[in-house]
Amino acid sequence: MTTPPSALLRRRWLDMLLPEVVFDGWSEAAASAAAIKAGLTEGEQALAAPRGVIDLLEGFFDEAGERAKLALNAQDMSGLRVPDKVKRGVLAWLEELEPHREAVRRAAARGFLPWGAGPALQRSWKVADMVWTAAGDTSEDYNRYSKRGLLAGVLPAIVLHWADNPSPEDLESFIERRLAHASGAGRIAGRFVKPFLDRRPQKHS
Repeated sequence: MTTPPSALLRRRWLDMLLPEVVFDGWSEAAASAAAIKAGLTEGEQALAAPRGVIDLLEGFFDEAGERAKLALNAQDMSGLRVPDKVKRGVLAWLEELEPHREAVRRAAARGFLPWGAGPALQRSWKVADMVWTAAGDTSEDYNRYSKRGLLAGVLPAIVLHWADNPSPEDLESFIERRLAHASGAGRIAGRFVKPFLDRRPQKHS
């Protein structure tokens, strides 16, 4: 599949921006300096990231998600339990972020966390959707949204723990605990919400 010009320009911009982010964070000043280093015209900047830093931040995480998806698609997870598939998906995503751990820390400060408003919530949802899809989930009902919503809700805590550079064993244990907690909360919520949804009047054509 051909990469659109906007994505190629954004990649050039990010290549120059990520080293700056370590010192100046995901700021407009850092983005402007990186655009000059990348040799991008104002028109190219508008095409690559019309919303500036927000689009660059989105592009950074989207690229990590795409690389993680490719890595997971190349693995045979047929013999794993569902929780282990989900854990592997989260770990694959974190592995793709590993070279830019400080940039992720800066992103958390900028608004990666859920209370950082809409874009951060959408970012977590995209990752959760990628992980569950790679795990083989094809549901289209209430379960689809509850699974992704619950995972999206624990991702920020996982990212913050990972950002502190824990040992691999500690990270896996932390992820397992968060996933188990989310799963338990989902089962409790499902007992109340699903029966209500099942009783909704059906539309007739």
